[in-house]
Amino acid sequence: MKISELSDRSGLPVQTIKYYIREGLLPKGAATAATRAEYAEEHLERLRLIRALREVGDLPVASVKRIIGAVDDEAVGLHELLGTAAYTLSPAAEPRPEDPDWRSAREDVDAIVAELGWQVSTDAPTRDLLAQAFLALRRLGRPIVWTDLRPYIEAATIIAEHEIGGIPVEGERGQAVQTAVATNVLYEKVLLALRRMAQENVSARRFGDGAEDR
Repeated sequence: MKISELSDRSGLPVQTIKYYIREGLLPKGAATAATRAEYAEEHLERLRLIRALREVGDLPVASVKRIIGAVDDEAVGLHELLGTAAYTLSPAAEPRPEDPDWRSAREDVDAIVAELGWQVSTDAPTRDLLAQAFLALRRLGRPIVWTDLRPYIEAATIIAEHEIGGIPVEGERGQAVQTAVATNVLYEKVLLALRRMAQENVSARRFGDGAEDR
């Protein structure tokens, strides 16, 4: 296909496609003349991945390059590839090792991960993210206790099994990353919305005008 068709099918302007080629995010097309090239379905799939990372993941070009590099490196296994995508997409939480309260919260997170036997990298940004939440809760006078945390652990495990089970293991590696982007970004919003609607429903049943407890 010509670049104009690639633009139509991908929904991206021609100039944006050329920019991605210059940046090394998208391979060049097969030259058919001095100023013309042909593009294949693989180019369209790559553009869909880039668009998902840029628009859904809200990632800068440098971060997209890091993920694309892992996609193209066949020596990178699927687990490492998905980890690269997940770590890049993860919200930032700045470690504060000089703060004894933060260190204590991080130690609590590490202890919980060890107790659960979860295989989570020691430098996973999610450890710091959870420590940040633990610290904020503690300063609000609501320190985390195991009985409060257990339902979240159980729910997270069920969701993770469902999401990782839906990632394609055959075919284009970029499809696996696109699925990871969808689950990490879009379905995270779905989960948040459903949780809040469920809370409203339970609150209405317990405390509303027609509360069941009355």
